[in-house]
Amino acid sequence: MKGNTPKEITLRTSLLISFLSASIYTVVNFIVSKNFNWIIIVTVLLCIFFLSYYFIYQAIHSFLYKKVKIIYKTIHNFKTQKENKIKIDMNRDVLEDVNKEVESWAESKIKEIKHLQEKDDFRKEFVGNVAHELKTPIFSIQGYLLTLLEGALDDPSINREFLMRAAKATDRMTLIIEDLDAITQLETGNLNLKIEKYNIVESVKEIFQELEIEAKKKSIVLKFNKDYDKPILVMGDKFRINQVLINLISNSINYGKNQGKTSVRFFDMDENYLIEVSDNGPGIAEEHLPRLFERFYRVDKSRARNEGGTGLGLAIVKHIVEAHEQGINVRSTVGIGSTFSFTMQKSK
Repeated sequence: MKGNTPKEITLRTSLLISFLSASIYTVVNFIVSKNFNWIIIVTVLLCIFFLSYYFIYQAIHSFLYKKVKIIYKTIHNFKTQKENKIKIDMNRDVLEDVNKEVESWAESKIKEIKHLQEKDDFRKEFVGNVAHELKTPIFSIQGYLLTLLEGALDDPSINREFLMRAAKATDRMTLIIEDLDAITQLETGNLNLKIEKYNIVESVKEIFQELEIEAKKKSIVLKFNKDYDKPILVMGDKFRINQVLINLISNSINYGKNQGKTSVRFFDMDENYLIEVSDNGPGIAEEHLPRLFERFYRVDKSRARNEGGTGLGLAIVKHIVEAHEQGINVRSTVGIGSTFSFTMQKSK
């Protein structure tokens, strides 16, 4: 039956049924004309019936079963997407395998479509966020410049102030673009890390000094949890890790409470050091924690924008840490404070 088409199998089956029907009719007439016993008649008819069933079943089954095997082989090979196609044992029962392959294939395609939809939603959200973040400084610059062009430029009492405000808005827009560029480089792996051995305790001390004035404005104390007299040597890109520390410590100041504190501590984790930046600020609600490292995600949108943040800081932090093949996480309790922690490889 190899190579039969549906038209051919239908023709052959029809001829077989016609032949068997004519045979039954002939046999019955012969038996009746000879006055055979009805038991013999029924027995002969049953034999003819079962033989007819067997031959018809075999004809249809052979055709359909072989076609199902071909479908299974096609699905399986398409699923694997390999140049050297996998050979299927065509002598085994594959009906159940076909069902499993189709279900598995359908499930994978549904997941793929869902993933593409999520990526598309993320892309739309990202583009919308970029437009929203750039819109504020652009509108500010436009407003100040139009005011100056309409006559305020000749007023010495306000022209310098408006130009300074426009320059500040320009700086903010530049900062957003630089952060976007940094994330792009980190995500595409185009940012080369300069791995070196250095004392991270000294780096934190320098950052404390750099952010001291900012902390004093809110009467926030920057400190270590204890005295670290001995150096803690790590392997990493010092400039990039300093970006991580500056971002985390600066956030603890910006979002911390007045007269609060920000502390840094180190834990020996055998092959790595764990660095924690903790504060006793208002804390972050649990529902925000899973999305905290997403680009442009803000817990308090209006406050974050007024504070001058780009909404990209924590996303950059996460990418820098992961570029070092390390991890970062956050734990927080509302009303108690937040702790950001990341690991760094020990120097060898």
